[in-house]
Amino acid sequence: MGGHHHGEPYTVPHASTYKVENVPQLVEVKEALGRQGLKDPWLRNEAWRYEPKAFGTHRSRLTTFMFRGLGVGFCAFLATVAVEYGLGIGKGQGGHGHGHGHDEGHH
Repeated sequence: MGGHHHGEPYTVPHASTYKVENVPQLVEVKEALGRQGLKDPWLRNEAWRYEPKAFGTHRSRLTTFMFRGLGVGFCAFLATVAVEYGLGIGKGQGGHGHGHGHDEGHH
């Protein structure tokens, strides 16, 4: 029994892998804090977010967010249309299928 063995388990990178000095945006924050006499000892913990190899670029994350599942959704749409067409659902329901204006006896 047990889990799936698809390869090496995920390993957490060593903390020294990510450095504030390698990220221009974080260098700006560090310098701005320094001008006010402040220091953020946890700033390095945000450096991983700016590593394109590990986390991707802003554009790639946005593209993934916007279009993830689009192919599956479109296939589901086509399947729904095909089933409705095959079963004849929705045909011959002119006027939204409510019969308004077709029966003069009801006012």
